[in-house]
Amino acid sequence: MNIVYENELITCVLDIDPFNEGHTLILPKKHCLDLDEMDADTSHAVMDAARILTGTLKLLFRPDGVRVCQDGGIFNDLTHYHMHLIPRYAEDHFVWGEPARPHDAAQRLSRTKEKIANALSVGKRRE
Repeated sequence: MNIVYENELITCVLDIDPFNEGHTLILPKKHCLDLDEMDADTSHAVMDAARILTGTLKLLFRPDGVRVCQDGGIFNDLTHYHMHLIPRYAEDHFVWGEPARPHDAAQRLSRTKEKIANALSVGKRRE
């Protein structure tokens, strides 16, 4: 395993099938599938590592940008939370995927905002 950074909460490794040189995964040491299952200390460690490694990737590989992403649920192919840091270049043709079928979500932004605000409000009362 090609570990590039580690502390008591997380391990960061080079992706075994990198999109571009420097493609790194950040993995918490405690098992969880999704971000919402992670304790606050671990989530802070993940973001701190993302910040540190993004700066390092920019310095070493001079990308045009760095994609920070992760997929949860059934889209998590490792069945363990992992965040990708992928150096990006204008000519790399790595595109953002478009939905396979129309969903009209843009037409419901105000309703969606209200749903989320209400759910967060209820959640705060439970804490």
